[in-house]
Amino acid sequence: MFGLSEIAVVLIVIAVVVGIKKLPELTRSAGKSARILKAEAKALKEDGTGTPPRVIPGETTTRDEHPKP
Repeated sequence: MFGLSEIAVVLIVIAVVVGIKKLPELTRSAGKSARILKAEAKALKEDGTGTPPRVIPGETTTRDEHPKP
């Protein structure tokens, strides 16, 4: 009756119709998150007292030690 391509087109149309209503909210949220991230990165850079990277104990290898077959 319906093929895979017809079902895919219907699902895409439904996603676009539903997505149009949420698009302004999603872009606003993404912009807000980007501003927060930028401000935090700038503060960390200026402060200079950021936490050191966490070291996880374990074996370390390099790419040259295990060449691909």
